[in-house]
Amino acid sequence: MTQGIRNGNLQASEFQEALCWAPGAWPEASIKDNNEMQFSGGNRRRLRLGGDQRNACYPHSLQFYLEPPSENISLIEFESLAIDRVKLLKTVENLGVSHVKGTEQYQSKLEAEIRRLKFSFRENVENEYERRRRDHISHFILRLAYCQSEDLRRWFIQQEMDLLRFRFSILPKDKIQSFLKDSHLHFEAISDEERSLREHEIIASSTSSSASKSELELESVYKIPFADALDLFRGRKVYLEDGFAYVPLKDIVAIVLNEFRAKLSKALALTARSLPAVQSDERLQPLLNHLSHSYTGQDYSTQGNAGKISLDQIDSLSTKSFPPCMRQLHKALRENHHLRHGGRMQYGLFLKGIGLTLEQALQFWKQEFIRGKMDPDKFDKGYSYNIRHSFGKEGKRTDYTPFSCMKIILTNPPGQGDYHGCPFRHSDPELLKQKLQSYKISPDGISQILDLVKGTHYQVACQKYFEMTHNVDDCGFSLSHPNQFFFESQRILTGSKDIRKESIQPEAPQPKPSVQKNKDASSALASLNSSLEVDMEGLEDYFNE
Repeated sequence: MTQGIRNGNLQASEFQEALCWAPGAWPEASIKDNNEMQFSGGNRRRLRLGGDQRNACYPHSLQFYLEPPSENISLIEFESLAIDRVKLLKTVENLGVSHVKGTEQYQSKLEAEIRRLKFSFRENVENEYERRRRDHISHFILRLAYCQSEDLRRWFIQQEMDLLRFRFSILPKDKIQSFLKDSHLHFEAISDEERSLREHEIIASSTSSSASKSELELESVYKIPFADALDLFRGRKVYLEDGFAYVPLKDIVAIVLNEFRAKLSKALALTARSLPAVQSDERLQPLLNHLSHSYTGQDYSTQGNAGKISLDQIDSLSTKSFPPCMRQLHKALRENHHLRHGGRMQYGLFLKGIGLTLEQALQFWKQEFIRGKMDPDKFDKGYSYNIRHSFGKEGKRTDYTPFSCMKIILTNPPGQGDYHGCPFRHSDPELLKQKLQSYKISPDGISQILDLVKGTHYQVACQKYFEMTHNVDDCGFSLSHPNQFFFESQRILTGSKDIRKESIQPEAPQPKPSVQKNKDASSALASLNSSLEVDMEGLEDYFNE
């Protein structure tokens, strides 16, 4: 892939209609001097779609994402689709650990979020093309962002599997066979005669002990190669005969999910291998580098909050309304009268976000450091500049915003003598248990939190901590920011209308999503014309061998 910029101007092509590609060789991608991507499609054909023909690209409300998208989209839409997808997957994660998957409450809450973010979820719904298109493109964008490490790949695969499970569960029975065929899963339903011959054995081997003859008569049974049903076989939950597994419809989802996981895992590995070539594109590199770390909610800057807390309130607030990450930083600061740079940045920006003014911050840090026998002049010369800098009063005048949970979890892990980071992510389990005991969490609550931590659900573990310390069964929000923890805590404890709540995200994609700002990403976007097109065809090579 080559790249050139003529006279510093980046030109954009007109937005193209969605294209459906015939099988064949993947195109070779290049960027001309006018920064316009061009592609040679080999033997592939472009089909212009109109009316009902558009459904040929997306015949179902769910898909295996076997072929990459092939159209032009703007950078604004590229970013917006990615952020909406992250929001959806975070909701999938939160609901999966706070509710039993498949229950009415789980299904209704997930459906509501999918509706809000305008993604596809049901068959036989009019005007579904745009929703399915958004689903298709956003999935592939996140592949680029979440292929970069084993932890990110594992998280992405799990959430996408849970999303597919939900969509498959509401897929009409008469659509299942066509979906399997379109997904290249050659599972054929056996005839009624074959089913009757093996009826007793199939019922006895079913995953549901309550399966009955009447239930079996109402659903299809699929004859599947033994190797594709190993998980059911290991659990002795399927009938085997002559190298084939006979799987009732209600159990087929386990096999579908295994196939999906295998294909997606391989695809992410291939994408990771080619990622350096994608990141060489200066238009995409800043977005992809920070997308997996990005915070998709409110930025919790000090606007509207400055001066709303006093210095003598901080000790009390730290035990009542601070998340554990900030509570341990405050405790360490009070005990040691000092924090290293990582701790000062994480805690200082948090305090700024909950309402500490620049003058209060300078007074707060100076008083504490002087208690540690630091000379006042040394503080003024060595530390006050950094505090003013974080408030946008020095250097490039960047007004820094508090760190999100994702940033704390995924960047700058603490070392020996550090107190920053996320206790759920960075603490030894035994030390975390002791810390929770000191916070008066019940033994049963500690077990629940440690189970979530073991499953790498760090933000959900913190959300569970919130519910236990505030005596609520369901906090009613998805925790993604320490300052969100503080404001929601204050809302419950004081009922104050002045405490800022997490803003409700609008349903329509916004031209400028509220993400955690990054200097590189911001400068890259600022330098681009808002109509600049990113040709998705050019990314196809990075999703395929």
